[in-house]
Amino acid sequence: GTADTGQKLDYEGYRWLHRRIARNTDTRTLIATITPPKVFTEMNSTTMNVGATGMTPTEMCCWCAISNSFVLDWILRQSVTTTLNMFYLYQLPVPRIRSKDKQCLPLAQRAARLICITPEFDDLAKTVGLKSHQDGATDPTVRAKLRAELDGLVAHLYGLTEEEFTHILGTFPLVPQPVKVAAHNAYRDVERGLIK
Repeated sequence: GTADTGQKLDYEGYRWLHRRIARNTDTRTLIATITPPKVFTEMNSTTMNVGATGMTPTEMCCWCAISNSFVLDWILRQSVTTTLNMFYLYQLPVPRIRSKDKQCLPLAQRAARLICITPEFDDLAKTVGLKSHQDGATDPTVRAKLRAELDGLVAHLYGLTEEEFTHILGTFPLVPQPVKVAAHNAYRDVERGLIK
C-alpha cells in the first residue's frame, strides 16, 4: 500500500455528486450537487473530487450547473431507465468549459449561489468570487430565478433554437408549468442580452 504522508483524501475536498436511482419517468432524471468536505455518501453514490478530476472548483460549479439543466436531463432521458451510473454520464455531450472561458463564471457563480448556503461552503464560495455562504440564495423565489437563468444560459451554450428548447421543456410533464415558463423566458432574456 501507499504510505500515509498526510495526502489529502477524497472525502476531505468538495465533490460533485449525483442521485444514482433515477428514472426517465421522474420529475427530473439527473439531480446533482457538490458536497462539502468531510461528508460521507452512501457506497453506491458516484462522486467526483474537485482535485482528482483536474477541474478547478469554478469548473466543478460550472459542471454542476450544466448537469442540472433541462438540456442534459433531456439527453439522458433518451437512454436511462432506472439507474444513472457513470456509463451514461461518460456518453453525454458536455462542453469542456475551462475557468478562463467567458461562459464559465456566469454558470459557476449562479450554481454556487444555489449550493453555498452554509458555512461549510465558504471556501468554495470564495473561489468563484462570492464573499461567503451569506451570498448564497435561500429565498425560494431567488433560487427559482437562478435555476431558470441557468437553464436559459445552458440552452444557449448548446446552441439550441427557441423551438428546440421549447420542445425539450415540453418533455417534462411532471415539472410545474411556471418552472418551464421561467426557463423559456430566461432563454429569451439571454438572447436579448439581459442575462449574461
